[in-house]
Amino acid sequence: MERFHSFDLLATLVAVVTADASVQFSNAALEDALGISRRTIIGSNFAEVFTEPAQLHSALEGALDNAFAALRYDALLKRNGLDAMPVHVIVTRTELSNDIIVEMVPQEQQTRQDREERLAEQAQTNKELIRNLAHEIKNPLGGIRGAAQLLEMEMESPELTEYTQVIIHEADRLQSLVDRLLAPHRRPHLVGDVNIHEVCERVRSLILAEFPKGLRVVRDYDTSIPEFRGDREQLIQTVLNIAHNACQALAERIAAGDGCVTFKTRVTRQITFGKQRYRLALELHVIDNGPGVPDSIRDRIFYPLVSGRDGGSGLGLTLAQTFVQQHHGLIEVDSVPGRTDFKILIPLP
Repeated sequence: MERFHSFDLLATLVAVVTADASVQFSNAALEDALGISRRTIIGSNFAEVFTEPAQLHSALEGALDNAFAALRYDALLKRNGLDAMPVHVIVTRTELSNDIIVEMVPQEQQTRQDREERLAEQAQTNKELIRNLAHEIKNPLGGIRGAAQLLEMEMESPELTEYTQVIIHEADRLQSLVDRLLAPHRRPHLVGDVNIHEVCERVRSLILAEFPKGLRVVRDYDTSIPEFRGDREQLIQTVLNIAHNACQALAERIAAGDGCVTFKTRVTRQITFGKQRYRLALELHVIDNGPGVPDSIRDRIFYPLVSGRDGGSGLGLTLAQTFVQQHHGLIEVDSVPGRTDFKILIPLP
């Protein structure tokens, strides 16, 4: 069965079975999902791990009769001491033997993969849109500002120079916005050893300096988390953007004296980002007790220029997602009134 050991690298659940559903090989992902050892799985009747065994037997008969190249169906996978897992089953016969490969993709994992692929495509689209739009704005902006300055030099009336000052001021404001849009794509990715708790402590000191009264910052750290390779300044900016947004959303609670932001770090195991499986990953939660993300922007919260408050630039979370994706991770959000949880996931060595 050594030829099947490469299946251990897959995030999907894989079993290699014979025509009578006897298991010849089980990959590590399936072992984790079922909650039983590989030694126990091998040699067992694989149909019995499904709530409806007849579906697999029927699929195996069709595979032996060459009735299809690959058969797909949905099923429920029984797990040791846990609720049944909805999976999408793919049954394929190997070309070199009568062994049959049964691949199972958890429906939750499939949904997550689809969401992550959409986020990655969205981030790439946003990146191209931002760069193109910023350059299109920047080119004429210098001309407008220069023309306003020349016009101001020709004017003798102080009242009229107020208008040119408005033009210059607004041109400078737009220039600043353009520079912020382009910043993450200009700065090189500086990699070094990062201690995530040093990042959290730096952000904690910054937000407490800005909100010294009415805000409590709770630290819930797993101190066993190892250092990893990353861009420390980018990660500080990422956590700061999220925490700062949380504090602004907590304005009423801070005024009432019961605003709370929690930094929580954990290690998660056997997690999949996109289509790649990682043995370990960092989970950093930034949790606040504010009103929650408005329903109107929940699906667009990482889009550029989308903000849930008046006067917001809508760039903080966009930049945070960009920086985390440069670390091969992603940011997820779970929000209900009274509790918003931004979860940063980054692979660990």
